[in-house]
Amino acid sequence: MRVELPEPSAEERAHSERLAALIRAEIAQAGGALDFARYMELALYAPGLGYYSAGTTKFGAAGDFVTAPELGFVFARCLARALLPELRDGGDILELGPGSGALAAELLLELEHLDALPTRYRLLERSADLRARQRAALHTRCAHLFERVEWLDAPPAEPWRGALVANEVIDALPVRAFALREEGLFARTVGVDARERFVWRETAADAGLRTAVERALGDRLAHPPRPYFSEVCTLLDPWLAEVTRTLECGSAWFVDYGYANGEYYAAARQAGTLRCHYRHRAHDDPLILPGLQDITAWVDFDAFARAGNATGLRVAEHATQTQFLIANGLDDVFAQGYADAADEAARYALAQQVKRLTLPGEMGEKFRVMVLRR
Repeated sequence: MRVELPEPSAEERAHSERLAALIRAEIAQAGGALDFARYMELALYAPGLGYYSAGTTKFGAAGDFVTAPELGFVFARCLARALLPELRDGGDILELGPGSGALAAELLLELEHLDALPTRYRLLERSADLRARQRAALHTRCAHLFERVEWLDAPPAEPWRGALVANEVIDALPVRAFALREEGLFARTVGVDARERFVWRETAADAGLRTAVERALGDRLAHPPRPYFSEVCTLLDPWLAEVTRTLECGSAWFVDYGYANGEYYAAARQAGTLRCHYRHRAHDDPLILPGLQDITAWVDFDAFARAGNATGLRVAEHATQTQFLIANGLDDVFAQGYADAADEAARYALAQQVKRLTLPGEMGEKFRVMVLRR
């Protein structure tokens, strides 16, 4: 996928080079080949330098991509209606990866309108820069509800009940990349060439990767065309177990782009699902612009369901985003928003928002909602 990308500024180039130097040093320590999962972890989360740890604008029109909450109020208001059963008798909301704070602000306002405010709205966010942006958004949008809000560095240690919400979080978990060739299974790793550019390398698959790929592909392991490149998220099970460990009663809502297992590892998807986002351009080269671009992999929702079952959760719902929104009051939310719109421009913007959220070629079928319940 060849895409022309805007040129970074000199300051951005310098920032990226600082992170690149850190990654090169770790590649050297690893003997010249760093597993892609570790490269992705550093590119996204290296303290002070990684994409989600540094102070660049990531969300919305001025950033690199737009999530459903940044489009407007429709997504959050439908989600608020879906959460009502968990909050009627009290309970907390824990939001993972709260981004700009747009979802938190709109959810709080809508739940207040529905007389179902959570006891606490907790945001799990480790980035100091993003915390500051979230605080600003919540102060601007719903300062009167700020006393209910708290930030966490880690999942709650004590038992709690209510709803966990994660919008576009799973796709940013580091994944192991692999290659199937006639000679067998290989781990895709990252090395450095003579010009100090990051390049793909391949090493023989270790036992952990082999087990993960065999589990993911099952009987289909022998069938994909060669060469065949894809990813497997070996962090999925331990990560999900940790973030839901103390949820003693309630639900966990995950919204992300992804496929069922058979489609994820289809023969036609020979290049895998890795995608990068830089200034609203999507491309498939994660080895450029470290620290300046988002790196994601689509979600294997069957693997995610298995991970939930393994930690004592059951799948209560699995739907496309369109199906989810329709089932949770989209018609009413649109009608009320249309009636409240200040002018024709606002009504047009609302209609465009709904199209973006629901059309098959947009977010409607690419994004899925999975609800796990305990």
